[in-house]
Amino acid sequence: KFEILLYDLTSTYFESDPPFDGKRKFGYSRDKRSDCVQVVIALVVTTEGFPLAYEVMSGNTADNTTLRGFLKKIEDQYGKADRVWVMDRGIPTEEVLAEMRKSSTPVSYLVGTPKARLNRYEQRLTELPWKVVRDDVSVKLLPEGDEIYVYAQSGNRIQKERAMCKRRLRKLLNDLKKLRDRKRLTRDTLLMKLGELKRDAGRAYGLLNIQLTESKEAITSETFSWTLNWKKYREVYRREGRYLLRSNLEGSDPAKLWEYYIQLTQVEEAFKNLKGDLAIRPIHHRLEERIEAHIFIAFLAYCLHVTLGKRCRQRATGLTPRSVLEQLKTMQLIDVSIPTVDGRWLQMARYTQPDKAQQLLLAQL
Repeated sequence: KFEILLYDLTSTYFESDPPFDGKRKFGYSRDKRSDCVQVVIALVVTTEGFPLAYEVMSGNTADNTTLRGFLKKIEDQYGKADRVWVMDRGIPTEEVLAEMRKSSTPVSYLVGTPKARLNRYEQRLTELPWKVVRDDVSVKLLPEGDEIYVYAQSGNRIQKERAMCKRRLRKLLNDLKKLRDRKRLTRDTLLMKLGELKRDAGRAYGLLNIQLTESKEAITSETFSWTLNWKKYREVYRREGRYLLRSNLEGSDPAKLWEYYIQLTQVEEAFKNLKGDLAIRPIHHRLEERIEAHIFIAFLAYCLHVTLGKRCRQRATGLTPRSVLEQLKTMQLIDVSIPTVDGRWLQMARYTQPDKAQQLLLAQL
């Protein structure tokens, strides 16, 4: 099935000298390797995780410049159809969304919005009642022109995100205290360390008001201090586990819209497998065609990987592709070469016999 398409981007870096041309460029690194050149990979998968298409782009490609080309790519490759594109915030622009709404062939979308957009609609959303669509999921629907905004909250996500925020904030406070307690810490070194903490702490860093005097004096509690921004913390705490989605699928079941958006995890899982089990990174090639070939082989490997996972769910419930490969890789095939007295060689293929678990796997798969 490919009525619903999940679209996202990632990057993969190179351990080679920076080039002067080609697609290897410095850019925003999702691998936290801003010191390395990279390429950006765009991927479209179905809700079951099966990949439909991918594209290799320059490492400095902005996310919001890629969608228009991919809409045309899928339409050319699979024909025109009534599809729903599910994306995270930051990918579509207002211009592209307007084009999708005005398309002669219906092109529907469901996209996340920045939490800052809540400021615009929060008052109106507050007046609307919650509608329970699942055990732990409630939504509010707000029509706006030819779109509909879906404000959703998940009890599980609220607990998870609040715990993550508290954990990061606690770690940040401990790191700041350790910094202040260090002896002979210069102001320049402190500024560098604060930059590292800001990168690692993410949004938690913005919850603190950090005061650092301009003087060259030694770092003490008088020259370096911080306080918690309670107003911002309460705002973040209130919005944890809540998402504001926008769509042109008016009249759709809000529970379905929520399920569509949650399925973006299939793309994240694809990137996780590509970078983990399938070892797409780092890339050591320099020539453009070899870079493309490396990523193409990884894409084919992912196709096999996700197909094996689907087969496991059908016939060997509980097993993952990784566990299957771990069990099967102990089977070895070798060629035994034996010289004879008359100068010839005997070539015999020999392989290890599968044990009971492997026999069961082979029979099922």
